[in-house]
Amino acid sequence: MEVIVIETPPLGDRSYLVHDGSVALAIDPQRDTDRIEAAARDAGVTITHVAETHLHNDYITGGLILARAHGASYLVNAADPVAFERTPVTDGQTVRVGALTVKVVATPGHTHTHMSYVVDDGGKQAVFSGGSLLYGSVGRTDLVAEADTVGLTRDQYASVRRLVAEAGHDAALFPTHGFGSFCSSGPATGARASTIGEQLAANHALTDPDEDHFVRQLIANLTDHPSYYAHMSPANIRGPGPADLAVPESLDAAELTRRLDDGEWVVDLRRRVAFASSHLKGSVSFEYGSGSSFTTYLGWVLPWGEPLTLVGSREDLENAIRDLSRIGIESPDAAVGTDPHALAPQAALASYPRVGWDGVLAGRAAGDTVLDVRRADEFAASRVVGAVNVPLHELLLRLDDVPAGKLWVHCTSGYRAGVAASLLQRAGRDVVHIDARFSAAGPAGIALDTAAA
Repeated sequence: MEVIVIETPPLGDRSYLVHDGSVALAIDPQRDTDRIEAAARDAGVTITHVAETHLHNDYITGGLILARAHGASYLVNAADPVAFERTPVTDGQTVRVGALTVKVVATPGHTHTHMSYVVDDGGKQAVFSGGSLLYGSVGRTDLVAEADTVGLTRDQYASVRRLVAEAGHDAALFPTHGFGSFCSSGPATGARASTIGEQLAANHALTDPDEDHFVRQLIANLTDHPSYYAHMSPANIRGPGPADLAVPESLDAAELTRRLDDGEWVVDLRRRVAFASSHLKGSVSFEYGSGSSFTTYLGWVLPWGEPLTLVGSREDLENAIRDLSRIGIESPDAAVGTDPHALAPQAALASYPRVGWDGVLAGRAAGDTVLDVRRADEFAASRVVGAVNVPLHELLLRLDDVPAGKLWVHCTSGYRAGVAASLLQRAGRDVVHIDARFSAAGPAGIALDTAAA
């Protein structure tokens, strides 16, 4: 048995291809299925089965697309109310994939119908746990409905215990979530690999002997999650079609200018340094970079379903379109180029200052506001004295809560602050982007408050 890992860092997830050297099972594939198909070709194996651990809340699945393309059996919980034909599976059922035996294990908690898969080749085992048992944590339990959270948390506690009983201590563990995904109930360990035995020794869901304590602690530590999650499970129930990953024909200058003038969402993918220096007035900054934060925050912050135009290099556009397809943002328009003036010579340009914490000390006036756009839980732990907190994902709905006057905007690393500064400038506010790590504020001489909020 060989397991090939397909990483999706922008969403903090993994998909898997497990094979016996001839035939393969794909587990939790994302919508851009070409990556897992390339892995199968490179390994010289045929995809005969595709399996879902659950109806995903954080991305659009590629499972149905992949199964149809390869004539593969599509393993989905028989209890899931999907609108397409699949191979229904139930708890305790076994499926043969060449030389591999795949056992289905019901592990409710992350969702009501969550499944895990224990794969055995007669010599070794691998456990594919989806959003159940993660490295050092478990999947969050509050994504279905608020009223179900306590019950699902108790289910999660029982499920991980049942799952580890189905495999040996040496079995390799392969979760889907836990690599930065908001589907994790708390910080994972950062490990790149683990076994059932290691989790038995270190995972709080398995070491805490008090179920009630576990439930209270997990729920207390749940933080906000992206609003676009609400659209993912319904799309996966319907059965998503293939994504169009092509970069569209570049908009001409007149059309791009019209969209800016009409207040449409024009997203600049360039680095936040370049954006702050010069950008098309009315555009907003969602730095693509490595893509580590782009998909999550664009899907979370901008109004869902409104027309979207991306502006940037062809490479960034190709990557961004692929990333956005994973959360159901379909075929945005594009303007190819990195020179704002060249893209729209008749459009106005804008800029705003970028500073570090030393710049705050030197330039902030008495009546100015430090605006912290981190999540409320981050703000509660430690904050600049006198700062006002409006989390980035709430900003467009809470513009009236932002104090008047000049705004000095910060977050943890500078990324969210760059997005927020662009949104605020678009709304007519006077902004300074504090492009610095929050951890450097105290050493720089900024007064901090770490008392309980």
